[in-house]
Amino acid sequence: MTENNEKEAVWVVGHRNPDTDSICAAVSYAYLKNRIDDSRLYIAKKAGPLNGETRYVLRRFSFPEPETVHDVKTQIRDLHIRHTPGISSHYSLKKAWELMKAEDVVTLPIVDEDNRLVGIINNGDIAYSYMDVYDNSVLGRARTQYKNIVETLNGRLLTGNIHGYVVRGKVVVASGNREAIRNEIEEDDVVILGNVRERQEIALEKKPSCMIVTGVSDVDREIVEEAASIDCVLIATEYDSFTTARLINQSMPIKYFMTRKDLETFELDDTIDDVKDRMAKIRHRDFPVLDGDGHYMGMFSRRNLLSMERKKLILVDHNEKSQAVDGIDEADILEIIDHHRIGSLETIQPIYFRNQPLGCSSTIIYRMFLENNVEIPGQIAGLMLSAIISDTLMFRSPTCTEYDVEAGHALAEIAGVEIEELANAIFEAGSDFAGKSDEEIFYQDFKVFHEGTVAFGVAQVSAVSSQELEKVGERLQPYLKTVLADQNLSMVFMLLTNIIRQGSAVIYDGREAREMLGSAFGNEVLKEDEAELPGVVSRKKQFIPNLCEAIANRND
Repeated sequence: MTENNEKEAVWVVGHRNPDTDSICAAVSYAYLKNRIDDSRLYIAKKAGPLNGETRYVLRRFSFPEPETVHDVKTQIRDLHIRHTPGISSHYSLKKAWELMKAEDVVTLPIVDEDNRLVGIINNGDIAYSYMDVYDNSVLGRARTQYKNIVETLNGRLLTGNIHGYVVRGKVVVASGNREAIRNEIEEDDVVILGNVRERQEIALEKKPSCMIVTGVSDVDREIVEEAASIDCVLIATEYDSFTTARLINQSMPIKYFMTRKDLETFELDDTIDDVKDRMAKIRHRDFPVLDGDGHYMGMFSRRNLLSMERKKLILVDHNEKSQAVDGIDEADILEIIDHHRIGSLETIQPIYFRNQPLGCSSTIIYRMFLENNVEIPGQIAGLMLSAIISDTLMFRSPTCTEYDVEAGHALAEIAGVEIEELANAIFEAGSDFAGKSDEEIFYQDFKVFHEGTVAFGVAQVSAVSSQELEKVGERLQPYLKTVLADQNLSMVFMLLTNIIRQGSAVIYDGREAREMLGSAFGNEVLKEDEAELPGVVSRKKQFIPNLCEAIANRND
């Protein structure tokens, strides 16, 4: 897969429902990889919509929002499709046939002036035109251009408008005696005859639309002048009359024979799974490929499946399949940079996997900048610092290490910002729930986990105001039932984390959710419809391990 004409593209992407670290790590690591590896193009992507906190961080440090990746299944755009040139519907049958031979293809796409597909023609259509067209008036009905006739016959236009069209009349081969010629030819006919002046004069008396003189490259000047005087197109060809008569139907435009309805086409974004299902029901060999706006991009055939290339990814801030972008099994994972527990992802071959027990993925990436002696620009430093502040709650989280603190202060100096001021701005942006839907609030930081056969989800929101968190909890408690059904989970929890007080309230739903919370943290934390967890601010280090242990031991 390439996103320019030279380098193979590698996407650097974080988890679904991305938080600030997931986005900033993707952007920062893509920058680092492009500095130390010029053989590929590393591009930061995101696997879901941004939350308010992350959007603020990107704006503050003047970074564009990464493009969203909905899935990473192999698509037609990942294949080496053939770029057979699109042709005009005015092409002659002969010219189309010659192009098929030159390109070694059996199907040609036909496009308009805007490169939009209007039809296709294949070698069977051309064979049909040779074998089944016996009507001598077909040139007119097909609106054959004189230019096509000249080209097909390797002829020379002596008079008339080469861009004009045959619109009426029939094709007549004037091979009989003079009386027969007079009886055969009618006004506006296309007349084929040899280089006999007397016959040419008889033909011109009938005012044909076109006269083709065979076996010559030139015609008497008087005949040329007479043809011009009656607006007759005069063509000379060195082919004999038999060959001319045999070839002239090949001058007809392909639009008369092309298939223009019910075209079987694919789009660049179509997945290979969908393509295979459709192709199994269709006998065609070649299919046009279009972009999202209907523009022709190339031709796809069954043999293209042999050149299929998986999308190449680097994952940051996660290593669990349930948190990865859809279609992860169909992609080639090249690297993983993470600070969470080892999850469920499997790879086809050994990869570079860097997993360290630090408070933030961006701390790992900061250290990789140092290890590779790559200077950190101020904007990148601002992003990594913001991620560390967010993930460690400004160094207050139990997941925070001395390396996170060291990295944070070094990055603040590079970015030219004051840590506390930036932290207050980040937390304030993340606490702004006004105007957001229940779905937007809940999924701004949500992950699915598995313990044995149990799938459970955990969301987390943070704020500096207890009143704001209470409002969110009351509002989202009913929404948890929707999450259970939509995500097919056994239990769902939402941590409402107070950054100032360093604790979390937990709302929950699911048949065993209350029991598991009591088992994990003690029944004394259970209130009427929530749990209070003083000192618990880290989902990764404080909440998930205790909950997983409780679930694993529930039947012991």
